[in-house]
Amino acid sequence: MDQGTRDAMLGRLAEAVGSVTVEHPTRVAIDGPPAAGKTTLADELAVVLREQGRDVIRATIDDFLFPRAQRYPRGEYSAEGCYFDTHDYDALKRVLLDPLGPGGDRRFQHAVYDRTADTALSPPVTTAPADAVLVFDGVFLMRPELIDRWDLRIFVSTALEKTVDRAVIRERRVRTRADVERRWRERYIPSQQFYFATVRPTHHANIIVHNDEPQRPVWETRTH
Repeated sequence: MDQGTRDAMLGRLAEAVGSVTVEHPTRVAIDGPPAAGKTTLADELAVVLREQGRDVIRATIDDFLFPRAQRYPRGEYSAEGCYFDTHDYDALKRVLLDPLGPGGDRRFQHAVYDRTADTALSPPVTTAPADAVLVFDGVFLMRPELIDRWDLRIFVSTALEKTVDRAVIRERRVRTRADVERRWRERYIPSQQFYFATVRPTHHANIIVHNDEPQRPVWETRTH
């Protein structure tokens, strides 16, 4: 394991991206529990890669949700619903991961859904350069439907209890503390515990970032 500054960790991740040798865009997964710091890390990594001259495609699992009417057949607080009913993996593979992968034509869309408006999206199709990097953040990215679609797999690890406190701060303008805590303890944390028990995502990760202290992260590189 290594520990250092935020910049040192980002430099290490950028090196790992640069070491991937594929003949298509490099698809980077940044997985981890809700409120672990995935989006922040992905945004920061994208900045570093762009400063290095890479063409970066930034996308997130939140833009590949099913419409709200389909997401909650088991109830709004269901952990099983969170894991099984939330994300449109077929669309994700069809419009983004497969076009950027081996044999793909590199013509992609970065989203299919607008979470705020709860409506389908169809953004313009864009053609990626062959040396582009997709930096994609989200939950459950190591699950069997997606695992072979990534060229580099990063897992952001944080104590699940700590994610509750972060979520309360992050969502205080739109939700009450009681609602956030209920959502995390009944839906998000149990769904992550199920994911860890069945998929063991850290075993699939190339790099694990321990993000309990974001300014003094610890990271470890795994060989597969």
